[in-house]
Amino acid sequence: MAQAIVATIETNGQLIAEAGTGTGKTLAYLVPALLAGGKVIISTGTKNLQDQLFQKDLPTVRDALKAPVSVALLKGRANYVCHYHLERALSDGRFATREDVRHLGKIAKYAKVTQSGDKSGLADVPESAPVWMQVTSTRDNCLGQECPQHKECFVLKARKEAMGADVVVVNHHLFFADVMLRDEGVAELLPACNTVIFDEAHQLPETASLFFGDSISTSQLLDLARDVRLEAAASAKDFAALPTATDALDKAARDLRLAFKQEGRMSAAATASIKGFPLALKAAIEKLSHLNGLLEKQAERSEGLDNCWQRGVALLAKTRGWQDDLLPPTRSPEGEGFDSPPTREKENDDVRWLEVFHHSVQLNTTPLSIAEIFAKQIGGHPRAWIFTSATLAIKRDFSHYQSEMGLLEARTACWDSPFDYPKQALLYVPQEMPEPNNPGYTEAVVRAALPLIEASKGRAFLLFTSLRAMQHAHEILIAEFDRRNLAYPLLLQGDGSRNEMLTRFRKHGNAVLLGSQSFWEGVDVRGEALQLVIIDKLPFSPPDDPVLAARIARINRQGRNAFLEYQLPRAIINLKQGAGRLIRDERDKGVLMICDPRLIDKAYGKRIWQSLPPFLRTREQGEVLRFFAEQVSRSQ
Repeated sequence: MAQAIVATIETNGQLIAEAGTGTGKTLAYLVPALLAGGKVIISTGTKNLQDQLFQKDLPTVRDALKAPVSVALLKGRANYVCHYHLERALSDGRFATREDVRHLGKIAKYAKVTQSGDKSGLADVPESAPVWMQVTSTRDNCLGQECPQHKECFVLKARKEAMGADVVVVNHHLFFADVMLRDEGVAELLPACNTVIFDEAHQLPETASLFFGDSISTSQLLDLARDVRLEAAASAKDFAALPTATDALDKAARDLRLAFKQEGRMSAAATASIKGFPLALKAAIEKLSHLNGLLEKQAERSEGLDNCWQRGVALLAKTRGWQDDLLPPTRSPEGEGFDSPPTREKENDDVRWLEVFHHSVQLNTTPLSIAEIFAKQIGGHPRAWIFTSATLAIKRDFSHYQSEMGLLEARTACWDSPFDYPKQALLYVPQEMPEPNNPGYTEAVVRAALPLIEASKGRAFLLFTSLRAMQHAHEILIAEFDRRNLAYPLLLQGDGSRNEMLTRFRKHGNAVLLGSQSFWEGVDVRGEALQLVIIDKLPFSPPDDPVLAARIARINRQGRNAFLEYQLPRAIINLKQGAGRLIRDERDKGVLMICDPRLIDKAYGKRIWQSLPPFLRTREQGEVLRFFAEQVSRSQ
């Protein structure tokens, strides 16, 4: 794999590389990247992996090679304390809870001693603490060079270090946000960059779709109202109309969210049946327009008010564009490759939809295909592009990923895991399971799982394709553990951060953890703490997802088979991720239980299990129980 990457770097080529768990793919790309010279950008799927690369993997490889390369870590601006917003929060003094006040004091002390300003360096304040939103900047509310604290800015310091470094570690969200918004510092790095490496590259289609589209949220309207209120108090106390207008926008944004009784996704067309939504959207637009008119008159009084006015104008244009069934204004290209933001001209190439969250509603416009957009971006300045993950191919065939990403000319290669799956693991599909759409399906999953959980003495992940099924299974397991007098700790996703949950799982050594999407990938539990992974259903995306439905309709309109070309490959890649949680090193042993009878009953089932690692397979519960009994006797 390292040799293939060397060849790709030397020829400024494109390589898509699937490397199974345990191949050491991180070493396979780091060694060539550090030896090749030139500037390298490494983009990862998560901030956790970003930190691991920067703090552990890169220093290890650099020391081993004695390579004189400098390394920098660059995160999105929301990860760095903002001096201006911290000062404003301290002077404002209005907080939702006492805990916010305590956290703010700790952040203020941290800002005086930290070199990086990275919030991950302050363990005493959880990354999810609400107060972080008040002491970090966003693209919208950053004052840029007009900021009085511009010289001390942690974001600019991180970007300056990245500009001077040989290797820069970013994450996918940051990379694509910058491609579209020119806001995070990556665009400045790319002209001098020789190689771009995407790790966890299976996440790119989703991330690119997010950023090649557009969105506006009621949270942005609420943030604008809050910021105008603060700036008016500081710079326009004599203009009473501003606070009144912000209160009106605040109420309109909240009323827009209250038009929906349930959380979830829906197409723009479906909002016609939501009573009150059109009027609530119209009201929000009117209140925002009125506030903008007032801000325009006051903008010259401070940089903060001027910034709020510009934000308001941009938000109004986006919201009206979504309402009028129009694309956001296209941007004119300024060059080739990533040196210019993508443009879209065909209205029917996008789908409009919205997502309702607990506290907000987000209006989205998403491209139906990113292939053409992405292909144009990487076709400019000559540089090497490397895409790697443990899950990119379907039975060693990369055509789905290539067509989705527009990488039709890329070289592809596959390296299998070195683990001895036939000896280390068993794939079990239980018999007599009902169809997955049966109302009693989750009960049947738990019923089939319980004998295995007892045999493995806990030490299990139960992975679900929906939060509802996860919650239902949790309720059943609580009752069953009590009835059977089972003392295994029962952990549920959401009872803490993912890292906290995993720490508790490892510490217990006999826990049972129930998780949904966030535990299907990027989770590494080695050793005896995890010996059983149970997957409730094949992870097909829900057919009522508006983006998926529009993409399926488009493929079928073209006379192609959307299920075989799009839905099935995506489900296989997701399943491979979930299955990959089980065997993490050469000493691990365990059972993968996939409850879905479609794996056996449907013609496409064979294609699915043939894409998984070469587990021994069984449908007999007795074989699984014997497998666990043998593991127990060996460990004694």
